[in-house]
Amino acid sequence: MAEHGCPLEEAPLPAEVRESLAELELELSEGDITQKGYEKKRAKLLARYMPLVAGADLPPSMGNRLPGPSQTTAMLKPKSRPATSRDERFRSDVHTEAVQAALARYKEKKMPMPSKRRSVLAHTSAGASTPPDTSSASEDEGSLRPPGQRACTPLQSRPSVEPWLDRVIQGSSTSSSASSTSSHPGARPAAAPSHAATPGAAAVTALAGLVAHTHIDLQSAPPDVTTGLLGHLHCERPQVASVRGVPRGPSTRVLETADGVPVNSRVSSKIQQLLNTLKRPKRPPLKEFFVDDFEELLEVQQPDPSQPKPEGSQTVVLKGEPLSAGTPWPPSLLAALRHWGVTQPKAPCLTALDTAGKAVCTLTYGKLWSRSLKLAYTLLNKLTSRNEPLLKPGDRVALVFPNSDPVMFMVAFYGCLLAELVPVPIEVPLTRKDAGSQQVGFLLGSCGVTLALTTDACQKGLPKAQTGEVVAFKGWPPLSWLVIDGKHLTKPPKDWHPAALDAGVGTAYIEYKTSKDGSTVGITVSHASLLAQCRALTQACGYSEAETVTNVLDFKRDAGLWHGVLTSVMNRLHVVSIPYALMKVNPLSWIQKVCFYKAQAALVKSRDMHWSLLAQRGQRDVSLSSLRMLLVADGANPWSISSCDAFLNVFQSRGLRPEVICPCASSPEALTVALRRPPDLGGPPAQKAVLSMSGLSYGVIRVDTEEKLSVLTVQDVGQVMPGASMCVVKLEGTPYLCKADEVGEICVDSRATATAYYGLLGITRNVFETMPVTAAGVPVSDRPFTRTGLLGFIGPDSLVFVVGKLDGLMVVGVRRHNADDVVATALAVEPMKFVYRGRIAVFSVTVLHDDRIVLVAEQRPDASEEDSFQWMSRVLQAIDSIHQVGVYCLALVPANTLPKAPLGGIHISETRQRFLEGTLHPCNVLMCPHTCVTNLPRPRQKQPEVGPASMVVGNLVSGKRIAQASGRELAHMEDSDQARKGTVTSTATCVQLHKRAERVAAVLMEKGRLRVGDHVALVYPPGVDLIAAFYGCLYCGCVPVTVRPPHPQNLGTTLPTVRMIVEVSKSACVLTTQAITRLLRSKEAAAAVDIRTWPTILDTDDVPKKRVASIFRPASPDVLAYLDFSVSTTGILAGVKMSHAATSALCRSIKLQCELYPSRQVAICLDPYCGLGLALWCLCSVYSGHQSVLVPPLELESNVALWLSAVSQYKARVTFCSYSVMEMCTKGLGTQTATLRMKGVNLSCVRTCMVVAEERPRIALTQSFSKLFKDLGLPARAVSTTFGCRVNVAICLQGTAGPDPTTVYVDMRALRHDRVRLVERGSPHSLPLMESGKILPGVKVIIAHTETKGPLGDSHLGEIWVSSPHNATGYYTVYGEEALHADHFSARLSFGDSQTIWARTGYLGFLRRTELTDASGEPHDALYVVGSLDETLELRGMRYHPIDIETSVIRAHRSIAECAVFTWTNLLVVVVELDGLEQEALDLVALVTNVVLEEHYLVVGVVVLVDPGVIPINSRGEKQRMHLRDGFLADQLDPIYVAYNM
Repeated sequence: MAEHGCPLEEAPLPAEVRESLAELELELSEGDITQKGYEKKRAKLLARYMPLVAGADLPPSMGNRLPGPSQTTAMLKPKSRPATSRDERFRSDVHTEAVQAALARYKEKKMPMPSKRRSVLAHTSAGASTPPDTSSASEDEGSLRPPGQRACTPLQSRPSVEPWLDRVIQGSSTSSSASSTSSHPGARPAAAPSHAATPGAAAVTALAGLVAHTHIDLQSAPPDVTTGLLGHLHCERPQVASVRGVPRGPSTRVLETADGVPVNSRVSSKIQQLLNTLKRPKRPPLKEFFVDDFEELLEVQQPDPSQPKPEGSQTVVLKGEPLSAGTPWPPSLLAALRHWGVTQPKAPCLTALDTAGKAVCTLTYGKLWSRSLKLAYTLLNKLTSRNEPLLKPGDRVALVFPNSDPVMFMVAFYGCLLAELVPVPIEVPLTRKDAGSQQVGFLLGSCGVTLALTTDACQKGLPKAQTGEVVAFKGWPPLSWLVIDGKHLTKPPKDWHPAALDAGVGTAYIEYKTSKDGSTVGITVSHASLLAQCRALTQACGYSEAETVTNVLDFKRDAGLWHGVLTSVMNRLHVVSIPYALMKVNPLSWIQKVCFYKAQAALVKSRDMHWSLLAQRGQRDVSLSSLRMLLVADGANPWSISSCDAFLNVFQSRGLRPEVICPCASSPEALTVALRRPPDLGGPPAQKAVLSMSGLSYGVIRVDTEEKLSVLTVQDVGQVMPGASMCVVKLEGTPYLCKADEVGEICVDSRATATAYYGLLGITRNVFETMPVTAAGVPVSDRPFTRTGLLGFIGPDSLVFVVGKLDGLMVVGVRRHNADDVVATALAVEPMKFVYRGRIAVFSVTVLHDDRIVLVAEQRPDASEEDSFQWMSRVLQAIDSIHQVGVYCLALVPANTLPKAPLGGIHISETRQRFLEGTLHPCNVLMCPHTCVTNLPRPRQKQPEVGPASMVVGNLVSGKRIAQASGRELAHMEDSDQARKGTVTSTATCVQLHKRAERVAAVLMEKGRLRVGDHVALVYPPGVDLIAAFYGCLYCGCVPVTVRPPHPQNLGTTLPTVRMIVEVSKSACVLTTQAITRLLRSKEAAAAVDIRTWPTILDTDDVPKKRVASIFRPASPDVLAYLDFSVSTTGILAGVKMSHAATSALCRSIKLQCELYPSRQVAICLDPYCGLGLALWCLCSVYSGHQSVLVPPLELESNVALWLSAVSQYKARVTFCSYSVMEMCTKGLGTQTATLRMKGVNLSCVRTCMVVAEERPRIALTQSFSKLFKDLGLPARAVSTTFGCRVNVAICLQGTAGPDPTTVYVDMRALRHDRVRLVERGSPHSLPLMESGKILPGVKVIIAHTETKGPLGDSHLGEIWVSSPHNATGYYTVYGEEALHADHFSARLSFGDSQTIWARTGYLGFLRRTELTDASGEPHDALYVVGSLDETLELRGMRYHPIDIETSVIRAHRSIAECAVFTWTNLLVVVVELDGLEQEALDLVALVTNVVLEEHYLVVGVVVLVDPGVIPINSRGEKQRMHLRDGFLADQLDPIYVAYNM
């Protein structure tokens, strides 16, 4: 407190001011007032007493407050608070000290905070790349440094980011540009101005500081794994026109460093931080295990040889005291009810309170008896359906009563017992989507419930259908609702008596229980068990007639039902029931009622004791001296001991005796398991055990001595119940008795346990009929035991200790952790006020065959992004230090959004379900897979390569042929000068084309003054003008370069690409239309490129009618005919040279394969600027003389049906399209096939529909297209794929003859090891691959090893090499990189046929000889393309294809529209397009990380969530992953959220 000036202790405040302050504290802790409001009111209260230090903080009261771990904490948490004002139920002082000491150990480490989109957080007018001014820095700190200084400020000690772990990597979460807060350790951050109160103001200030204080160590950056980037930076920046909206201006330059890391971007500096974090040593690696190179084995962690093992002697069965024989017990509970109802009708049985704490109704024993009789009579005699009684004895009936109406519930419960019906108490379903409501519905259905009893008020409050009936809840059976208020019941006649007054044999009632996985089961309790439980509780608690008990517990289930409804009637107790709603308003109400009614016993939970501590200060006059027993129902929880101790400290001065506190342990299956007896009933003194958390995780009890930090303090829960036997058995396998120092599951043999899970025989046997055995295998008893689901051990004095529940057990590796213990640790982390009302859920999810811990917390409404990040980082440290386990995912959700259990707790299984389904909607997420996932397969070590000769010999020995295949022989055809075709063909269109081409040639020679061999850029929209200009160039000996025109609405992105192609191709002239000429010279164009540097621009719209003197004839067939420029999927712009000979051969091959005769109609829906699109539109149509119909793909955006309508109209036999066109039709016309049929669209004319692509065939898309348009007559076998690439645009085309394309299934895991293993369809990890069409005539294909360049055998994965007369002759690039040229276009095999010159395609694939025969009668060889070699990701020594990871990610959630992956500095980056609300974005982070781990054994480094349409796609529908990577690193994607996984 020294930093605030004078301490406050010298001037004590008056009592009333202290009380007002205490009330304020309570309001703040309960979330009823904002932090700002709290400070304002507090300052007002203190102003009179402290004129000098207005608004200073209250003192620690009497040194109760623990010192903060460092000065940093003091700065972050200026308010010192009295220890009694804690609102975290799960805290013990020992635990808090442990957590703070653990955190103090660690030095500060910088972590990258996640980025959130600014538009989501705060609307700032600052530019996208300049970090905004900080709003939280104090003014005198010079926080606005010049931008140059920011990037290189070394790491400084700042209070905004917490110390980080040395041993273990943990992670970060929050915002995109942030504050430089104080760089002086002693300075206090000034209060933020009011605009910082917007939800993300602090978020906007969070990242700039992180970047500002982060020194990027360029020398130590890991090597860039994406090779080939730097060599092509000059040609990688531009983009194809159809790339979807990645804004990229000419001014954006990426500053490369020595290893290609762009420095100017925040993103890359964060990745650098992430890498620096990941470089830190992890915990000792697991034992390495042998991995067959063929298989990736995920091994279970081997036990640590040094782990503690149990050493004690074997335990024995512990017997409880016998049930006292001398006591005259009633023969049944109903007999007891009748006895008291007749002999003591005026005695009070139950008092119900309203939310103001007033008694609204007192039910006497007489009233209870008479009303229950009335109800039993009505149920049995007055309910009929079709003149049959609706109910018969043994039927199940649902009891639906609110927590505020114990009176009606009690009447309903006893009414059902009297009528021999089985009550099933459930919660009131308030909406159709209540947490767990569907599962309860399934339970009611399986129990055959048809009737629900409720009250008038409750029935009115239920949601109604339009008919006025109660709506049918999701998953519920149809129910009749009966209101049981008095006026609806019939008085039984005098001579009517209920049959069931003795203890029946059947089921008395069914209690529901939700298990760990979210399923709900019904637990049946028989009449005999009911009676035995009441007797045991009466004896253990020493209940005597007419005592008063206050009950805060839920009276419908568990201890609230056993004590407050059942045992109370047996002993004529008076129960005062305190509703949950009253406890929320007045947490002291139960203490006031104990005092008012002089109650002898009270039934509470730790939470109730804790809440009362917060509110007790104003109450001077309460006395708890009347209590002889305070029963703590959740005494078995780890946090109950601190509540009990703190409660005793405060209330001992008000008459509470220490021995009164009686924790108990119970479970739905075994009912009450153990209960601490008051000393007057012969109970031994209470005990505590301080246990080593590390020992417990191995299931061993070690009293901790040295390591004070990681301990668990537990209290005993008393002794075994009267008449019961207890033992502790091993958790897994045969139920052997545990050793004395071993934790196991507690089992009970008693007549007072439940009997079965309703309708579930299998699990009933496992739980209710366990036979524990000694180490020698001898059963310990002839009676079966019931498993309680509680983990614990038996301590000294035969006291029972519980250390956890089976439902909360998380087994990580070989160690066991308890969810409640982890919650307790998280809640002890400062600032404790951060978690809203202490609401934290911890559970495990199975990812990659092991449990992973997930922690979800509700954050306070006023928490800033930086607070969140800081708290999360500290929680990770604390849990790692105390529990030695990593948290897989830490998620923060807004206050009050986690699904609630009936009495306000968190519904854990529903929370888990929402997490797994992606419907939790967190506002902050931090994933730490790098830390937690330690069971990945060992990275593959590349074996020394086998030489090419050995490989060939090996294949020969094993009887495999070399993988080589070829198309039909190409017979030499007529004159190959296709440019003259137009003159000899008689059709009018070709004559017109010829004349237009002549005019263009004349213009080029006269106006352009071009020489033979000059390059001419053709910038035309798709159409006949393009063909005319193309042939015009050929007529005068110029070399045409077709260029897609810039998009008028997107000049900034598309014009630089046009400019670059013109520049790189060294075009001497640009031919185009008038409209495009104006566009190229416009002001808008000048903003994107320097328009003064265009070469001569000629428009060909109004060309004079002139003929050329002579048409150019090439001197040799190898003369260059045209240049084909396109951007590869890896983002490299490259032009290939096509000679006249290659051009003719290409046309000849395609004509033969597709049987293109002059009478044919061919519809082309491709961009006619490069590759096969250019060849089909400009070359083949003229060469073969058929009619071509060009449908520009861009036109489909305004009319999706255009292509299919054109195919139908022109009766095209052959049609070509791209994947993007097919996808547009599938998505856009999916629901319109009937409409198209009515419009006369008929596709039965189509013989072949070929998808032109440079990638692996997309089977799912082609299949869905075929199925969808089957209704329009599209033949099932028509759709096929093609394969071509830069070196040869047409290697495979399906054509019209030959067998259908075949599909094989390969093992995805083998592919990662560059192997092909064929598997059956549907087997795990299977991947379908479809043949990419038939190999063209004249084309030879061989599969070569990627490194040794030797030939490979049949069905072996390697690079596809191609030899053909229509191969391109080389790359045309500015610098003429000869090495690249030689490697790609003139490769030779290192062994075998070393004479043939091959071109390397850069694609991985394999050849497989099938059982089919092709048109010539030869065995058919199928070529399967697996993917581009340039795009593969080398991770963990294995080769991954991006498409496989992307397919898995897209399947993970319905909101994922598209996905692309790439690597950056060995981190896997996954970019996901969100097709949904931005609030759903963060749900995807965990789902994406999970699915990639599960299916590909890879840890995702960064998850980037973006809007639809951000992932760039080229004209063929292929993802431009390298463009995307550049955009991400240059911070141009405007992501919704960027999560950096730790």
